Amino acid sequence: MYRSLVGLVLLAAPLASLAAQQPVAADSIHQHGDSLPRPVELPAVTVTSAPVQREDPSSSVSVPATVLQRTPALNPYDLVRQTAGVEVHDQGQGPGFASDVSVRGFSSDHSTDVALWIDGVPINEPVNGHAEGYSDWSLLFPQAVHSIDVFKGPTNAVYGNFALAGAVNIRTLERMNGTSGWLSGGMYGRAEAAVLTGFDRQGSGGVFGLRGLHENGWRPNSAYNLGQGHARIVRDLSPSTSVDAGVELYDAGWDSPGFLSRAQFDARQYDVVADLTDGGFKRRAQERASIRINPSGRPFVWRSTVYATQSRWQLFLTVPPEGGAGEGSGSQTEEEHRRYGFGATSALTWSLPRAQITLGGEGRWDHADYQNYFTTHRSRDSAQTLTVSRQASAALFAQTVTDLGHHLRVSLGGRLDHLDTRTTPSGGSTLSDGKTIVSPKLGALYHLKRVGDLYVNLSRGFRQADGVIEDPTVPLITAWAYEAGLKVDARPFNASIAFFRMDVSNEQPFDPITLQATNNGASRRQGIEAELRAKLAAGVSLSADATVNDAKYRRFLTEDGDTLYDVRVYNTAKYVGTAAVDVAPPGTPWHLRLATNVVGPYSPFDQPGVTLPAYALFHASVGAWVGRAQLELGVRNVLNRAYPELQAGDFVSPGQPRSLIGSVRYLF
Repeated sequence: MYRSLVGLVLLAAPLASLAAQQPVAADSIHQHGDSLPRPVELPAVTVTSAPVQREDPSSSVSVPATVLQRTPALNPYDLVRQTAGVEVHDQGQGPGFASDVSVRGFSSDHSTDVALWIDGVPINEPVNGHAEGYSDWSLLFPQAVHSIDVFKGPTNAVYGNFALAGAVNIRTLERMNGTSGWLSGGMYGRAEAAVLTGFDRQGSGGVFGLRGLHENGWRPNSAYNLGQGHARIVRDLSPSTSVDAGVELYDAGWDSPGFLSRAQFDARQYDVVADLTDGGFKRRAQERASIRINPSGRPFVWRSTVYATQSRWQLFLTVPPEGGAGEGSGSQTEEEHRRYGFGATSALTWSLPRAQITLGGEGRWDHADYQNYFTTHRSRDSAQTLTVSRQASAALFAQTVTDLGHHLRVSLGGRLDHLDTRTTPSGGSTLSDGKTIVSPKLGALYHLKRVGDLYVNLSRGFRQADGVIEDPTVPLITAWAYEAGLKVDARPFNASIAFFRMDVSNEQPFDPITLQATNNGASRRQGIEAELRAKLAAGVSLSADATVNDAKYRRFLTEDGDTLYDVRVYNTAKYVGTAAVDVAPPGTPWHLRLATNVVGPYSPFDQPGVTLPAYALFHASVGAWVGRAQLELGVRNVLNRAYPELQAGDFVSPGQPRSLIGSVRYLF
């Protein structure tokens, strides 16, 4: 069954495959003369979404590499929190232990509601015993990033499973000349070294990188090490054919201080350690090859990507002792996960005088061996879960973008997904189940002369719920999303405002302390998003965004069997936002960035009706070129604000105090 599903997609992909939502020419809808035929806009070689376009009838954010380089962030999660306006709750462990990225109030656990893709490869892990769709953002090689696009809502047909709240698409550099080296250090024993080298010749290019990071940690027993390798090569085989291949290698190990009690957090007793033997490691490798064919004189582009992934991680974590609502078992658990998989995507895009049509397909197969034990100081006492699971998935998707006259753009598309899961518990019989879901994607944008672009969209998103690794019949979580907004582009600023609502079925609240999930709930997210980019003066710019979100369970089933209504969604904030001022005077070698990120009243896990106070963190960085060296000095959390990254029951993962980070980049 698995081979037939994947084989169907691989064979059908060249004929009826689809992939990226490609934009019609960017200025087409604003043109007021006669329409003219447009040349084909060549997309990236890998099968992934097109870059964010202001003319798309949806809400999205694009973060350029220059902003990423000037941000004093602790890790990739903190980087997107400070630059993209998404909500983040760090789990407080080390790299490899995925934290929570939340878009529009979706943060079940470990970023499972947001689809993450890097260079055309999906990162979320199906049939993961810790959290279905577990997404480890530490795989990201920061120095090699070209851009980050955040798609709000399940509006993009390229992304299926786990794109319940939206998707994050990351592109790395295709080519570079010469070699760049980075050295950085900071408080709490932070030391990092990275090198990127590459070539850019006619018809070919490449980038190769190595990175190492060590940190002693700001709490006892919180040291970690991380090593990465990155390689990417792009080559033109002919005027109409290009190939692109890449490899990502990642190895991390860490110690874990564990949670604090609320009283300890309030007293800033950060030196408490739950169990000195807590910690873990994570190793992952992925390989990718892509091809793009654009026949001369033909108005279409065909792209295909194949990839393989392998990973292993082991985790020892002490859950807080019993004694209060939402607290855990008081013993250490060990989780060991070995997995491998492969997949393929393919897309065919036609460009017509006033439209673009994309058809594509996706196939994926994953194998996971998951083991979970009760342990004492890393010595196994008894087994909780021992199971081997496989999941095969196949999808067809389509997207059309059409200009109807000079002012109206219509986007129509959707996906057809099928997931087939089999699991075999140790000593038990194999269980299996299949699910099929249709996800329409509809949008329209109308250009108002001298005002801006008014748009609406409707879409459906889904993800497989937690627990499918043991019970394949666990239903999908689904959401119908509705959005209306206005985008304004004027000199010297552009701005947007959007009103959104998402109705969720089979809501599944998750508690990271008890490691339990409940099903068959319902919830609603609704709110307002706003974004502003403005040039205040020569070399001075302002960027700001904010999301106000009313995220509530309409029906919430507790572990005790109680049904609660109108309770705020766990692990989400009522509002989040960022603001930054960048100063880079023309003709000068220096720049300055002042920024803040704000988190509104936060609803902790397993405490219905409780909200924690709002807080704001301030950050500053300054940099300058001195010859061939680029110097950067940044301070994160300038005011040394004490804040909770997340809270579950009466236990807290605290946020890091003021941190100083300095780096030097040298161009060889």
